[in-house]
Amino acid sequence: MDFEKRLDTILMRIEKARLSVNQYQIVKIVAASKSANTTMIEALYAAGQRAFGENKIQDMSDKVHALDHIPLEWHFIGRLQTNKINHLIDLNPFLLHSLSSQEMAQELDKRLHVKGKTLSALLQINSAYEEQKAGVLPERACELYEQISLTCKNIHLQGVMSIGAHCDNPSIIQKSFETTHRIFEILQPKGAKYCSMGMSNDYELAVLCGANMLRLGSTLFH
Repeated sequence: MDFEKRLDTILMRIEKARLSVNQYQIVKIVAASKSANTTMIEALYAAGQRAFGENKIQDMSDKVHALDHIPLEWHFIGRLQTNKINHLIDLNPFLLHSLSSQEMAQELDKRLHVKGKTLSALLQINSAYEEQKAGVLPERACELYEQISLTCKNIHLQGVMSIGAHCDNPSIIQKSFETTHRIFEILQPKGAKYCSMGMSNDYELAVLCGANMLRLGSTLFH
């Protein structure tokens, strides 16, 4: 598998979308590596990729320890369970993408305080209003972002994350991305840096809607 060629092709597609809306925007790729083995991750690293994201704590732990000889930037992009919080904290991720409730924030903050650590995180927004998805509803997002920022001193909120609407209609997917990006714009004066949205099947549309962080899995690894 020619990871360098594949990464170059994706970067060219991102650049084309980016330049059509914002020539100054920097777009960061997080390689969603849940289906990749350590050899594939090392090959993609050699091609120039640095940030990798895992959906499961145990898989992330295995890969973090197996690949500790290279300077990878690890993101946790899956749904976080309460009983896995301590394990996640011990892995020292660069960013948690899926902080989805006040309750989870308070529990995470409490465990971080005990361990004397801090953690950067994104507030997950259910901008498509889909019952099967985690995340706060758009109407509550700004208020909750401020509450967490004020009350959870060990969590450093860095922006927002969402998953595009699960359908084949580009206009509906676009609407969900635009909803997330509007919230991101409101939160930028409060320190929001990352708008994480867009995956392998919709990342160009996400960039057109203002995403500056993408989570790409199958388009990189299959």
